[in-house]
Amino acid sequence: MKKVFLFSKHPLALIFAGLMVFSSCQKDNKTGAGTDSNPSLTVDAAQSDAVSDGQFGDVFDITMGVQASDAGEDIGIGTGAGIIYKPAGSEQTLSPDSVARCFTVTVEPKTLHVFPKVVTIDFGSGCLGKDGKLRKGKIISTYSGPMFVPANTVSTTFEDYNVDSFKIEGTLSVENTSTANAISWTVKVDSGKITNTLNGFWRKWDGIREHTQTEGNSTPLNLLDDVYQITGNAKGANSNSNSWSSTITQPLIRKFTCPWIDQGQVKINRNANSAILDFGDGTCDNKATITINGVSHIISLH
Repeated sequence: MKKVFLFSKHPLALIFAGLMVFSSCQKDNKTGAGTDSNPSLTVDAAQSDAVSDGQFGDVFDITMGVQASDAGEDIGIGTGAGIIYKPAGSEQTLSPDSVARCFTVTVEPKTLHVFPKVVTIDFGSGCLGKDGKLRKGKIISTYSGPMFVPANTVSTTFEDYNVDSFKIEGTLSVENTSTANAISWTVKVDSGKITNTLNGFWRKWDGIREHTQTEGNSTPLNLLDDVYQITGNAKGANSNSNSWSSTITQPLIRKFTCPWIDQGQVKINRNANSAILDFGDGTCDNKATITINGVSHIISLH
């Protein structure tokens, strides 16, 4: 089974990246069009949903990417490249750090093949990641077994965990739902909360994502032909007294060879109002279309 997925551009984070450009096209919206009398609230909901999705996607990458050199054995699937570990090299293996790290990893018990294991990643009072983000506090994960084995799970909570100016709370659970025919993961966020520590603005978020490998299953040593399909839904609220739900209405498609989501749609629902983000027809580019009040805009993903 493949052990290194370069999820430094993980699909969840990509959804966040695409939606964060809403504000750049908001001023071009025709607020009198369609039925949404306050499109700025729909944009606010979409941005809050995207920020939440991105932050917990980052946690997924980190917890699934704990290296054997830290844990004492393989328990992850090689994610985390370019996040807290150095990016993967040309052979798709993670490069060892040659300089002192600012985070520590403790494992209890560290006895080989004994599970469950509780793994604590401690970023201390401030640790600058390989991705340029400043993290502090602890990520605490309980593994039922190695995560490359079907049916195994990991459940993650937080202790004073912050990313830059955002405090992260809640529970993230991952289950390996792979079968003999496909590699797949179910990712759930329960009672998620993200608070901006600078201004007190908060977002609450619960979501589920199903990731299924649709191509490349028969060539486990070749990462370049891997294609993933992502489905799921979420709901949230924020301190603007705004609430919403989101649904992937057309499965998102992510190819290993493309750094962007290149197909699929996400619908943001706020009361009777909605916005659609369309990632395109399968062409690998950094363009997507956002539609609100019946008005569409071509945007660039960052």
